[in-house]
Amino acid sequence: MPPIAPMPGSMANFPGIPNVPGFDGIGGAPLAGLKIAPAQLAEIQQRYLNDFTQLWRSMAEGGNGEGVPLADRRFAGEAWRSNAPYRFAAAFYLLNARAMNDMANAVEADAKTRQRIRFAVSQWVEAMSPANFLATNPEAQKRLIESGGESLRTGMMHMLEDMGRGKISQTDESAFEVGRNVAVTEGAVVYENEYFQLLQYKPLTDKVHARPLLMVPPCINKYYILDLQPESSLVRYVVEQGHTVFMISWRNPDMSMAARTWDDYVGEGAIRAIEVTREISGQDQINALGFCVGGTILATALAVLAARGERPVASLTLLTTLLDYSDTGVLDVFVDEAHVALREATIGGGAGAPPALLRGLELANTFSSLRPNDLVWNYVVDSYLKGKAPVPFDLLFWNGDATNLPGPWYCWYLRHTYLQDELKVPGKLTVCDAPVDLGAIDVPTYVYGSREDHIVPWTAAYASTALLNNKLRFVLGASGHIAGVINHPKKNKRSHWINEDIAPTADEWFGGAQEQPGSWWPDWLAWLGKQGGARKAAPTGYGSKRYPVIEPAPGRYVKAKA
Repeated sequence: MPPIAPMPGSMANFPGIPNVPGFDGIGGAPLAGLKIAPAQLAEIQQRYLNDFTQLWRSMAEGGNGEGVPLADRRFAGEAWRSNAPYRFAAAFYLLNARAMNDMANAVEADAKTRQRIRFAVSQWVEAMSPANFLATNPEAQKRLIESGGESLRTGMMHMLEDMGRGKISQTDESAFEVGRNVAVTEGAVVYENEYFQLLQYKPLTDKVHARPLLMVPPCINKYYILDLQPESSLVRYVVEQGHTVFMISWRNPDMSMAARTWDDYVGEGAIRAIEVTREISGQDQINALGFCVGGTILATALAVLAARGERPVASLTLLTTLLDYSDTGVLDVFVDEAHVALREATIGGGAGAPPALLRGLELANTFSSLRPNDLVWNYVVDSYLKGKAPVPFDLLFWNGDATNLPGPWYCWYLRHTYLQDELKVPGKLTVCDAPVDLGAIDVPTYVYGSREDHIVPWTAAYASTALLNNKLRFVLGASGHIAGVINHPKKNKRSHWINEDIAPTADEWFGGAQEQPGSWWPDWLAWLGKQGGARKAAPTGYGSKRYPVIEPAPGRYVKAKA
């Protein structure tokens, strides 16, 4: 995931709620003077007045409000619907929330300012839901009475524990352990340096494709999102199809790595992993996959190698990856010159200050704020108001297993991609002493995007097709950034869209696409099989004479806590 972190501010004092750069809050000075077209404002006001009058009349008539709709899952419980005061409170909240969002959408301003206003308004609107307060939540009150006050005592304990951790608990973390019931696909560590360990997985077929597949996950969060439990593991699925899989397991940086740079992660990370994978497999070329910012690192590495006249990769797979940063979705609200300059001066090693780490907790809380109802207030209500213990969920366990980032790495990435969008411009950037031209990556490439992705908008993922050469295939999956990617075929969930042609724009591509039921994985594996080369006997051991086994998978690096 892209490393956008909040600036210090009043909203950041509560775990999971960031401050938006350039805004002091909904009533802050930066909002002063913003305008809405009179006709549009009048339309919003009239709609609000009509609905408010109807609601007020229903309440004045003394009914139980059965005719008042509550089209929001926060108020789906019987306690909200059977009690008139609470039902009307929820209805008035939804009416006001809609009006505030309508006004935020109608502000006459540039796109970035409008997006910031929408984001700031949405944060406050979601925070002010009556479901979030004991005094206005009938479900929490009912539980309080039925438990004799125990739910409130337990909820207070949960809140104090989370304050100590600096984050809202989303799952029962004691239910999972890396190497015991997540990240359990059998394998071994065959190489390590300061930046990563390289895992090689045990074959599950008698014969394998000659070309191995190297997976480059994001260095934000840990690699085992690709190897959760066996029934959802992409790694295991690929191995079962007869591919030898190598995986980068990035080190969780401590202060000894605070000065490391983007060049370091490209050269000593992705490029070194490609070299070792080739040597162990004995192949001139391998296949490579990059996920999210791992795909950005991998693509940069391949452009560097192309500039050196090297072609060590036969095919490329990019999963929810940004190469063109002209549309970064909601994350754009966190990026401006002042924010980037502040980070460069504080953790990037600029202005005479020593480099420092961007702490993983900042990233985790920021990403939670992008979906406040699902990843913040839902857990506040259940855990603090109702005293419920979080339920075990492997994906949320992974989501909470935070990783740090070196300050210079983060600042370079933030400035040259999110702020200045320079990666797509041939020769604009120099990495590892080589000019970066993504167009020089002339290998068959499979590009995947998720339709509801709020971190890498699928249209932005599609924009990569305009930057790369050779045979391109784009596939769109349903759901979001993670759930769209991690979708095992056996679960028979969701769908995906296929169009054999690459169109000039994402909308044109989608207009000609056909929806297919189920996971996109089989389509990708059919494509990858064509890039894998001839079949040969599966290797009987790990590594090689030069690269002996260091330790069993998943290795030490993935177990290090931020």
